[in-house]
Amino acid sequence: MPNIGLVQRCIGAHRRHICFVTETYPPEINGVALTLARLLQGLAARGHIVSMIRPYQRDFDCIATDSSVTLVRGLPLPGYSGLQFGLPAGGVLKRLWTKQPPDVVYVATEGPLGWSAVRTARRLNIAALSGFHTNYHSYSRHYRLGCLQPLVFRYLRYLHNGTRGTIVLSLDLRDRLQALGFKNLTFLSRGVDSSLFAPERRCADLRERWGLSDRSLAVLYVGRIAPEKNLRVAVEAYYAMRQLDDSIKFILVGDGPLRTSLQKKHPNLIFCGMQTGAVLARHYASADIFLFPSETETFGNVTLEAMASGLAVVAYNYAAAKLHFSHGETGLLVPCGDSKAFIDSAAQLVREARWLYKLRTQAREYAAALNWSHPIETFETWLTAALTESHTSVGAASPAHPLAMARVGG
Repeated sequence: MPNIGLVQRCIGAHRRHICFVTETYPPEINGVALTLARLLQGLAARGHIVSMIRPYQRDFDCIATDSSVTLVRGLPLPGYSGLQFGLPAGGVLKRLWTKQPPDVVYVATEGPLGWSAVRTARRLNIAALSGFHTNYHSYSRHYRLGCLQPLVFRYLRYLHNGTRGTIVLSLDLRDRLQALGFKNLTFLSRGVDSSLFAPERRCADLRERWGLSDRSLAVLYVGRIAPEKNLRVAVEAYYAMRQLDDSIKFILVGDGPLRTSLQKKHPNLIFCGMQTGAVLARHYASADIFLFPSETETFGNVTLEAMASGLAVVAYNYAAAKLHFSHGETGLLVPCGDSKAFIDSAAQLVREARWLYKLRTQAREYAAALNWSHPIETFETWLTAALTESHTSVGAASPAHPLAMARVGG
């Protein structure tokens, strides 16, 4: 990569047309969608022209869409009714980008739409960059597709190595991917809105609806209620905590394919469904302990949101937790995959009220210093730096079909 500081001084202030290609964006609720919204809005605020290509989403695209958004065909995403993944759209992209070529294309998701965007950008000599936002290869084993995991991983590696660079959201993920043959990786931090997610939003009425007194503890999980989130461990941790204090309640915010079965199996859990904005912030602030047992994250935005809300967080030692926790000071880090240690750590917070208060206070102090301005500036610099690279620096030509990369490497 070129000298980023020099590039920023020379061209960073120039107005650029940046096109995002993604299969998810608000009002969809997930970490990737919310991160992309922050980045896109940040670039627009800095004077850049931003456009987007994404699949049509039947639940909210019945109304007129912004002229900067191009909708393409998609198919329903298995297990998530209402959401679509993008189909190849090479013809649409070629016509669109021939008429109005962007300076940079940012491919945020790696489905068939993302693959066709990378190929089309190369053919039109448009700089293409990518983001590794989701561990799709890890998800396959949670949906009885473990035999496809090596193929999915090769696909991801070949797609990302076919762009001029890839953003990753944690240092440990960057190191793992580099060791596995991914090239031109750049770490990008994330921020958190600590004015929205704040302890002051604690709501006595909400806690009363949950059946909690002032001194009772609320344990919280926020995220997809899905196999890849390892919720079995969180539920086991909750029952271990209840053995020490039977007034504790477990609150789950979110939705997903496991919700119905979990509700039937554990009728004492409190399911609040999807929440956003100030209502979500009240749910965070009205809890005390946040359990995040997922082992498949590239980052985990909810970790920072919980910290900013003044919660004591228990999480595995990777991704956002590894990057932002000081163990025993701003959160509890657990060795990856050690479910017993996770459960024991959660129970320990019930035993030691003073320590719990200390963790909550120091987590808030730490997260309050984080914001989105630096990540957006870094992202802008990275995008504009790619424009100075010669086209010949990009890897070998793309194969005719994405599955052709099954013969490449690994």
